[in-house]
Amino acid sequence: MLQTKDIAIVILNWNGKALLEQFLPSVINHSDDAIIYVADNASTDDSVSFVSEHFPNVVLIQNVENGGYAKGYNEALKHVKEPLLCLLNSDIEVTENWLQAIISEFNSNENTAIIQPKILDYKNKSHFEYAGAAGGFIDKYGYPYCRGRIFDTIEEDNGQYNDTRTIFWASGACLFIKNDVFKSLKGFDEAYFAHMEEIDLCWRAFNANYITIYVGTSTVYHVGGATLNNTNPKKTYLNFRNSLFTLVKNADTNWAFRVLFRMLLDGVAAMRFLFQLKPAFLFAILKAHLSFYYNLPRLLKQRKQLSKRSGYYETNTIVWSYFINKRTQF
Repeated sequence: MLQTKDIAIVILNWNGKALLEQFLPSVINHSDDAIIYVADNASTDDSVSFVSEHFPNVVLIQNVENGGYAKGYNEALKHVKEPLLCLLNSDIEVTENWLQAIISEFNSNENTAIIQPKILDYKNKSHFEYAGAAGGFIDKYGYPYCRGRIFDTIEEDNGQYNDTRTIFWASGACLFIKNDVFKSLKGFDEAYFAHMEEIDLCWRAFNANYITIYVGTSTVYHVGGATLNNTNPKKTYLNFRNSLFTLVKNADTNWAFRVLFRMLLDGVAAMRFLFQLKPAFLFAILKAHLSFYYNLPRLLKQRKQLSKRSGYYETNTIVWSYFINKRTQF
């Protein structure tokens, strides 16, 4: 039976001393016997010396470069031996007993490989947070959405998602995964750098017959956007590009049509940014498509190497449901 001492909580940090100072104490105070790591992505501030001085029981891992979320975790987790991994953003406040329900779920179902807790907004604690909310799903054109959050519409938490259920993807803001499963999947795809790499990981896990679970009786609060916020065109670039990456690699036999239609929808989004007088975001989408074309041969090679399974889609297109049918709740 797994226990809390079998959990490695790994916090990836890059120039985030202020976040560590604010949020690391809650992790230490509420994580019982779990082993806590800070994996530093070659910070240029004094994050490392701060952790070493003020939190001597936290294990420091120092990466040689800032490889983003994907490579940063891949490198750091080579040094972690505990059977359960918790990949935790540095801008998350955890709550008392948050690990107990997670451990219980892993112990009750040996097929469970990945778990996400309930993620609420640190700045508005009565509402869900954008990144993950109450568990993620994806439509047939690669648009991710969550219980508790569809596009920019966020639900209030009224206990409606206090359940435990199978989901398609778990948020990288707080993602529990068995160490041996992470290694068997060869970790994150480092070409993503950041954003949507957890969806790719969960889709590959699904194709390999692993189960991802949401546990609504475990709660954390996420600031969100502390590293790269929604007003940054780089985030737009990464999200649009990485979504196309994920479709090519993991979708079913109709992947080419899905990608083509998705790119047309991206064009609509680009025009919307143009009419909103946001040219930087329009160019971010164009840049995303150019990068996609450049990477397509590699993606096709990866597709051939991955195990396949029929596509998983909770809905045909969330774009139509949200913008035309006005569906704002899961």
